[in-house]
Amino acid sequence: MNRTPFQALACPLDGEPLQLEGGTWRCASNHSFDVAKQGYVNLLPVQQKRSTDPGDSKAMVAARQRFLAAGDYASIAKALSQTVMRHCEQAETYSCLDAGCGEGYYLRQLAQQLPDAQALSLMGLDISKWAVQSAAKQDDKHAPISRWVVGSNAQLPVQSATLDSVLCMFGFPVHGEFARVLKPGGQLLQVEAGPEHLRELREIIYPTLKPAREKAPDVPEGFAHRASEQISYAISLEGADVIHDLLTMTPHLYRASAEGRERAANLEQLTLTIDAQLIVWERI
Repeated sequence: MNRTPFQALACPLDGEPLQLEGGTWRCASNHSFDVAKQGYVNLLPVQQKRSTDPGDSKAMVAARQRFLAAGDYASIAKALSQTVMRHCEQAETYSCLDAGCGEGYYLRQLAQQLPDAQALSLMGLDISKWAVQSAAKQDDKHAPISRWVVGSNAQLPVQSATLDSVLCMFGFPVHGEFARVLKPGGQLLQVEAGPEHLRELREIIYPTLKPAREKAPDVPEGFAHRASEQISYAISLEGADVIHDLLTMTPHLYRASAEGRERAANLEQLTLTIDAQLIVWERI
C-alpha cells in the first residue's frame, strides 16, 4: 500500500518545523523529542498536561481495541472512508490527521479501504500515551502506515496549512486549531453520537434519560458546511465481557452510578442502536 507517515510536524514549544534526525525530532531552536522504541513520538510537554496521565487509561484503550476489532463500528469506518475517497485527488498524496485517534482503528480502516494507488500521508494523535502506544505497536515497524504522536488538540504539533483532512471521531473538536492546520479546501470530518446512540445501554445504567434536543450544528469559524450523513443500525452483543468492553470505552463508565454499572455487569446479551452523525466541514 502507498501509505507513508506524515512529516510536517511542529515543535510543541515554539511552533517551529521539526526535522527527523535519526531517532530524534528536532527544531531550529534545538528542542528535541526522541522516537520511542514502539515507534511513536511524545509531543505533549509537561506544561500542556492537566494531569500526570491524561486521556484514556490503559484499560480503556485495551477495551476499545478489543471491541472495535470485532467490527461493530465498521459501518462508521466505511462511511468515513467513502467521504475521504470523494475528496481525494489520486495524482497527489492525501494527508490526513486523526485528532483523537485512540488505538488507531479508523486510520487503519482508511488505509485499507482506499485504493492502493491513492497515496496517503497519515498521522494519528491522542493525548493518551497508552492509546498512541497501542496504535504504534500494531504498525509494521519496517513499513508503518502512520505517524503516531502523543499530543493535544488544543495545540496541535502540526505545521499550518499542511493537511487535506482532519478526522474527529466522537472526540473533542478544537475548531480553531483544525482550521489552522488544514489547507484551504481541506475537510474536517466530524463524527458525533446521535440522540439514539447506545440508548438501550443508557436506559440500563441511568435512572432516566434526558430528552434529545434536535439542533443544527453551529458552523465553526473558518468553515462551511458541506454535508451531513446519519449512520444508524443495530448490533447484538453476546457475553458480559463484550458488554463490559463497550461500557469501558465510553464516557458512560464514569458517568453511571455504581448501581448502574452493576446492572450492566449482569447482562449477558444486549441489542443496541448505533446512531452516529457524520458532518463534513470545508476549510474556507
